[in-house]
Amino acid sequence: MKQQPEIIIPSHVEMPRSRQHTTPNGVRIEVLDANDFEVVRFTFVFHAGTSMQHKPFTASATANMLGEGSDTMTSQQIAERLDFYGSYFDINIDRDYAYISFCSLRKFFAQTAEVAREILLHPTFPEHELAIYCSKRKQSLKVERRKIETQSRELFAKALFGAEHPYGISSDEELYDELHREDLTELYHRLYTAENCFVVASGDIDSEVLSTIADIAEGLSHGTQSSVSLPEPRPTSTTKHDIASALQSSIRIGRLLFDRRHPDFVGMQVVAATLGGYFGSRLMQNLREEHGYTYGVMAAMVNFEHAGYLAIATQVAREHRDDALNEIYAEIERLRNELVGDEELQMVKNVMVGEILRILDGPFGIADVTIENIMCGSDNSLTENSVSQILATTPEDIRHLAQRYLAREDLIEVTVG
Repeated sequence: MKQQPEIIIPSHVEMPRSRQHTTPNGVRIEVLDANDFEVVRFTFVFHAGTSMQHKPFTASATANMLGEGSDTMTSQQIAERLDFYGSYFDINIDRDYAYISFCSLRKFFAQTAEVAREILLHPTFPEHELAIYCSKRKQSLKVERRKIETQSRELFAKALFGAEHPYGISSDEELYDELHREDLTELYHRLYTAENCFVVASGDIDSEVLSTIADIAEGLSHGTQSSVSLPEPRPTSTTKHDIASALQSSIRIGRLLFDRRHPDFVGMQVVAATLGGYFGSRLMQNLREEHGYTYGVMAAMVNFEHAGYLAIATQVAREHRDDALNEIYAEIERLRNELVGDEELQMVKNVMVGEILRILDGPFGIADVTIENIMCGSDNSLTENSVSQILATTPEDIRHLAQRYLAREDLIEVTVG
């Protein structure tokens, strides 16, 4: 007889604490020791996201061009050196931060660190590489914006924050033609400084590795701590963009709320998960399983440094758009008026805590969560507290939060198609 293994969800989660080192120029390095893994990953996080730029596309171009040439190495030499040692170099950028990561086997750390030093401290942003980059990005963005999903995402951000807000703006791809090397060097010297940086290192971090990472961080120039004065968001209620030739409609529903530091953020994560946070969620059962309107639908809380919002997103056949909208609002109203059953709520909690445990399975996942916690002005106790809040959430809490934050008149709706 086959029997499903028992599902065991821990009553709490213990996050590893990092040990902290601060360089003479003030760069904070958080070290997460995992000596059982013969690898090293270190991430330099700069407060240099797109909200910090003075000219469209400058922040992303600066981050992505760091590895395209240095004082002593060409882009090809950088790529070949990292490939030879089996190391990788990764760049991510969002509205608030730029993340520059390097990963290697411990035995090849020194060679990888040499390349990291060139990329982080001596980028040259070659003109010909920049021209190629801008041409590719311009064409890629032009193609991407033909998709209704991309259009709805950009319109939704604009509806949440306003067209001129750094979190809501969508710049014309033609502005890539106006991007110059001087724009990148200005942003690099202004934002890629010791005052705007912290580092998280994980893996086999001995004194030699830490000393090398600290030496790179000490090479960052001094500057002033970056700050940005964001305008007040100017939300709009409903945006509908009709495209006669489109076979599908992309739907976004949500509202501006608060960032992760707000006491109701975790509770609203549970509300969002109940609505559309996993395959068996209410919206998935309704729109996909019962009505066949869509292949997938999601609901989630999104966290920025200075704001946060709830988003529900799906794509449906154009003839089902209105019906799908009605069903989404019906599920929201059901959350506002009826208590979630204990069995369903337990499933939601299992999914949420299980996903956290999945992310924390290994030193790199723990490092990623540590970075997020630092950006929230906290340490890894924040994750532990979040798990405790998830597990303590009651059906009454969910109904109360839905009543407080999901009134129909407060929701923003965007449809494209």
